[in-house]
Amino acid sequence: MKARLLVATSAAALSLAGMASAQSNELTLCWAAWDPANALVELSKDFEAQSGIKMNFEFVPWPNFADRMLNELNSGGQLCDLLIGDSQWIGGSAENGHYVKLNDFFDKEGISMDDFAPATVYAYSTWPKGTPNYYALPAMGDANGWFYRKDWFARPEIQAEFKEKYGRDLAEPKSQKELLEIAQFFQGREIDGQTVYGASIFTERGSEGITMGATGALYAWGFKYENTPGSYDMEGAVNSPAAVEALEFYKELYKTGTPPGYDNAYMEQSLDAFKSGQVAMAMNWFAFFPGLYADPNTGGDKIDFFVNPPQNQPASTLGGQGISVVSYTDNMDGALAYIKWFAQPDVQKKWWSMGGYSCHRAVLEDPEFVNSAPFAGDFLEAMGAVQDFWQEPAYASLLLAMQERLHNYVVADQGTAQEALDGLIADWTEVFEDEGKL
Repeated sequence: MKARLLVATSAAALSLAGMASAQSNELTLCWAAWDPANALVELSKDFEAQSGIKMNFEFVPWPNFADRMLNELNSGGQLCDLLIGDSQWIGGSAENGHYVKLNDFFDKEGISMDDFAPATVYAYSTWPKGTPNYYALPAMGDANGWFYRKDWFARPEIQAEFKEKYGRDLAEPKSQKELLEIAQFFQGREIDGQTVYGASIFTERGSEGITMGATGALYAWGFKYENTPGSYDMEGAVNSPAAVEALEFYKELYKTGTPPGYDNAYMEQSLDAFKSGQVAMAMNWFAFFPGLYADPNTGGDKIDFFVNPPQNQPASTLGGQGISVVSYTDNMDGALAYIKWFAQPDVQKKWWSMGGYSCHRAVLEDPEFVNSAPFAGDFLEAMGAVQDFWQEPAYASLLLAMQERLHNYVVADQGTAQEALDGLIADWTEVFEDEGKL
């Protein structure tokens, strides 16, 4: 892949410089603080060299990212010229005028959304959903996936014991229920003199963690937010028998297959549990997989990856973001120049090679893509069956309700799965009534 990276032409560089010449010679790009953001800093040095614009970056830790950036947008602040914001923000940011609608710019510059994976255009760019109204360029494809201790799975004595107990070979799970059995098999086991556990999953309550984790099971069982898209008819969808079974499953996975004390775990805790040798498997976003593979202690030939297992259907929880121009910028020309530069296929190929997850079809449909990283094929498979949380303008209220309901049931042992989901419908109904949508 790296050998085929193209160098931007001098004509393109002059074009970028021309677009930005009328305004300030600096831009600030805002995003979360994580490995892909560091890769983007390096990638953006090419834009600086071509355009003459100095790039500044404001990266906020994930637990504080939404509050910090949504407050910035809602106050009309000018900190961010460009923002890589979560997919759920697109509705509110479009309706409240925080993001620039990019259709005319895309048409003028010949940027086609047909060049990007459809799932990412739908999730990261459009509002209303699925309409050709674009408020972002797909920037960072992502989904919740899994990784595991390949070296532990391969040990003959562990293989033999697992096969005797379950009647099949110990291998990557082909269903959610197989995932549970593997987690339970490793729970409390001694390996190399250390007690280990089955899996680290998301249980965090404060931001989005337990919702992002539990939906991996819910979606795999067939969970839907509405019976009819756009109608907000949630009864029988959110609390279906399949959804109840899936939520009961996630609680059993938490209670019988995770390390003690992981009652408020999200991205960082999942990574720490795996890297410290505590767990046989862990869930986390594909964004972290390059760093996991490169880890000197638990990466390389000790690790492997798999897509979120299906149950009733293939499904993965969507992560990832689009890059938007903030309407309050004082350097509109420069911000648009950055979007134009980032959309180029050669830049997208370099973005993937540096640890970012391109959404461009020139990258994803390259015949060599699946061989470009040990998790590349899993990423493609996951992105083919992703589902996302509500992208409504009131998403924050919707998310907080789900966080509370799920955590109370899964972690705090309050009530039943049926009661949790019934209560969630009541919470969401109130939000949509307040929004005038019900």
